Amino acid sequence: MQNENLTDLYTLEPETESETENTKRKPKKLLPLYITAGVLGVIIIVLLIVGISFQRDFSGASRKGDLCTVVIPQGSSVSQIANRLEEAGAIDNALLFRVYSRMAKTENSYHYGDFTFENNIGFKAIADLLINGGKKAETVTVTIPEGTTIRDYTKNVNNKNVTVVGIATLLKSAGVCQESDFLEALDNVDFSSNLLKSINKTKTYYPLEGYLFADTYEFYFCGCKKCSPKNGQDKVCTSKECAKKAIDRMLLRTEEIITDEMVQNAKKMGYSIHEMLTLASIIQLESGIDINEMPNVSAVFHNRLKDKAHFPYLGSSPTIYYDKSMNGDGRYDTQNIAKGLPPGPLCASGAAAINAAFLPTENFNYTYFVTDSNGKFYYNTSESGHSATIKKLQSEGKWIYEYY
Repeated sequence: MQNENLTDLYTLEPETESETENTKRKPKKLLPLYITAGVLGVIIIVLLIVGISFQRDFSGASRKGDLCTVVIPQGSSVSQIANRLEEAGAIDNALLFRVYSRMAKTENSYHYGDFTFENNIGFKAIADLLINGGKKAETVTVTIPEGTTIRDYTKNVNNKNVTVVGIATLLKSAGVCQESDFLEALDNVDFSSNLLKSINKTKTYYPLEGYLFADTYEFYFCGCKKCSPKNGQDKVCTSKECAKKAIDRMLLRTEEIITDEMVQNAKKMGYSIHEMLTLASIIQLESGIDINEMPNVSAVFHNRLKDKAHFPYLGSSPTIYYDKSMNGDGRYDTQNIAKGLPPGPLCASGAAAINAAFLPTENFNYTYFVTDSNGKFYYNTSESGHSATIKKLQSEGKWIYEYY
């Protein structure tokens, strides 16, 4: 009996070990199933979210039905068209519209042109418009002259009052936006961008003064219900969004003008973008329309800024005029109060003035200049020489002066 029991015991041991091993292995077999099920669950959830997003975007249900204008340049690819639709707020996702266009076999049938439509009409209606043509967008051209400030101001030139129309008035006159909406939108800009981050908002009268590039722009009427004739005059849009878009457009042009080379050159000279645009505005007002003299005028002011011992004040008369026109406290007055550069730009500068600020004429050692009534420039290296030139111009009847 003992032997039989021992035999039974030994014959049973392997089975017991096998059963134990099988019991241990079962969880290991189930683990991949749990992982697979979890991954499939996540995929299903993602597909549901994508499907719902696609359906809402496809049908236009995710948008409010606002009118939008989309400009499709000639030769645009379906990818570029989709991106423009997304930027204009006509669709939520450019990739989804590209997928739809491929599935609908319409991607090679879209036309170029200007289209205005409600943004909740959905993919199919948008595609039909792009194929068959849409409503021609109403546009207006606005020119912002070099030297224009944000607000109107009046100056006296040789005893004659001259009103310089500001950007706010120019946009309103063209019907782009209301002046009040424009001024309000100036305060709601994101100042954290590389272009704007060096602005001192507490010291400037208008932080974006000088950042709205002087150029000719074509703006599109948004077509909203607020755009309606008033007192028989042209349409003036009262949509705050149009004011914001106008500002964004002008800021973008300034970003396009300032190159990486300019930024590096400013750093070498020890100046920020804000300081360079401030100097550019002074060059613009001091030089007028003579772009050939701008690098020389820039060199004069750079020479003064480097020689603080002899020139603690920059001595630019337009800085006085600007401060007075803003009913300011003198903080921009570089002849009597503000040392070095003023707190910010004085006006919208053109490309030539901005280039001159960053790239002054080399080895141009003059520290004074004056112009005559014909616009000719005279440069001097001493105050006595400068005074003598002014007296000569006065005696010849060529002296020109202006004040506010």
